[in-house]
Amino acid sequence: MIILGLDPGLGTTGWGVIAAEGNRLRHVANGQIRTDPSAPLPRRLANLYSALIDVIRTERPDSAAAEEVLGNTNAQSTLKLGQARGVVLLAAAGAGLHIGEYHPSTVKKAVVGTGGAEKRQIQAMIGVLLPGAKVAGPDAADALAVAICHAHHRASAAGMMRRVQG
Repeated sequence: MIILGLDPGLGTTGWGVIAAEGNRLRHVANGQIRTDPSAPLPRRLANLYSALIDVIRTERPDSAAAEEVLGNTNAQSTLKLGQARGVVLLAAAGAGLHIGEYHPSTVKKAVVGTGGAEKRQIQAMIGVLLPGAKVAGPDAADALAVAICHAHHRASAAGMMRRVQG
């Protein structure tokens, strides 16, 4: 199973692709999509969409996962982040991918073991779980963490289904 993890952002969207075979994970690719802050919002969203479609065409994932948006004190920033997340979901859904959505604390718990983990802890665990991966930056690391979370949740669900049916 090839999984595309996505960490949505208007300025930078991180993406990470892993292969999950049972409990074994393997790094495939990762990167960051940046939009020009001086461009109009519709152009930035269109550029994000186009770049994501290119990633999906190149990496050919079987499913995708995205981090949920947390609100913050700046309503305008939250709205822009939500718009970027909408584009991320649209690109993945338009490509026919099943999409998992995870709260940031769920992602942290799946990768580090605690929902209150810091970014540096996530990045360190990415190195342990995906040895040899050269991570393009913090947003790409977060996207790989989302993909790992999705892989763990899929494996757990599949195991439960086998027990119920067996």
